Amino acid sequence: MRHPFIAANWKMHKTVHEAVVFVKEFRSMVKDIDDVEIVVAPPFTAVHAVAEAARNTNVGVSAQNLHWEKQGAFTGEISAEMVREAGAEYVIIGHSERRRLFGDTDELVNRRLVAALGVKLTPIVCIGETLDEREANQTLEVLDRQIKIGLDRMTGEQVGSLVIAYEPVWAIGTGRNATPEQAGEAHAHIRQRLRQWFGGDAADNCQVIYGGSAKGDNIKELVALPDVDGALVGGASLEIKGFFDIVAKSRGRAA
Repeated sequence: MRHPFIAANWKMHKTVHEAVVFVKEFRSMVKDIDDVEIVVAPPFTAVHAVAEAARNTNVGVSAQNLHWEKQGAFTGEISAEMVREAGAEYVIIGHSERRRLFGDTDELVNRRLVAALGVKLTPIVCIGETLDEREANQTLEVLDRQIKIGLDRMTGEQVGSLVIAYEPVWAIGTGRNATPEQAGEAHAHIRQRLRQWFGGDAADNCQVIYGGSAKGDNIKELVALPDVDGALVGGASLEIKGFFDIVAKSRGRAA
């Protein structure tokens, strides 16, 4: 049974103090919610402190990226083992901002994914098309490429343990969002490809979430779709009440 999965991606927002204050208040608000998986992804500087604040609660902690090598001369980078040691259980891989601003390719996504699984982190793997690609009717082709290359050499069991975030790039940070029909079509296609390429268990167990301007006023409609298992939330997760509203409205849906 796939419970809704709601993750907050704080990007480059919140100091350590701000992040800890948020989690300490938020953890008491959600302490009785046992039918939603809740994750927060603070900047790396705050991962350890947030993990301590979330210890023994139902709030999981994610890093926003990692490097694929275990160690070495990679100034400014963080390894999977460092992420794990800091207290994270999850890691976001291949976010569209990483792809667009920092040159992450599908091949690099795959290398980061292998590194994350190697230390038992749960990857939140982001895929999705740009506006130009959608307008050229290439959405499903782009998703196929990103799944095929990004998940290359993964076993069905490994794929079943992943979270895949479908994020239409044109909807991130723009206030626009995919219609339920657009999101439903993309999610159904992703699930179909997982079943075709990695097997039924992988398709049934993998949580496929939506990541394009998800907020309180559209989350209920999104998670009502059969193949939408939750959301990766950006700006709407920065304020406690707003993020709690999203979590609360995603309840009551299991596939």
